[in-house]
Amino acid sequence: MGRVEEEFEGLFRRYEEPICTYLARMTGDPPRAQELAQETFLRAYRAMARGEVWDNPRAWLYRVASRLAANDYRRRKLLQWLPLREREAVPGPLLAEDCAARLDFQAALATLPPRYRAPLLLSAVAGYRVADIAAILGLRPSAVKMRLCRAREMLRRACDGQR
Repeated sequence: MGRVEEEFEGLFRRYEEPICTYLARMTGDPPRAQELAQETFLRAYRAMARGEVWDNPRAWLYRVASRLAANDYRRRKLLQWLPLREREAVPGPLLAEDCAARLDFQAALATLPPRYRAPLLLSAVAGYRVADIAAILGLRPSAVKMRLCRAREMLRRACDGQR
């Protein structure tokens, strides 16, 4: 195994789960999130093979994942006019109240546009600070703060609307 493969394997082992979790929350679709995570790591491998070195590989991965999720959202939004398959009904008695609450929250989160969802998830789930989120998303820290504020408000309204 070469140096690039060893470095990539370490990168993949360390960040595969957090990136998949982040993308699942960004897309609301775990299988699609797996595909986007795979694309994220494929791009990382290709970049490493070209000799690219990052000061912060975690931030680089989240930046790529965020862009892929945003592009996926735009693509899906363009195709919204297509008839959607009916969602499979989940029997009500089998769901615990906390599970229903999580599903309601996930649905509310899915209503946020990616430009607001990404900083919120990077902050709340991945634990990044405003300056780190700004670097990942290519924004000014003031823009990140504003998006976080707006995202929290949008999420609160979406959650209130479901009750």
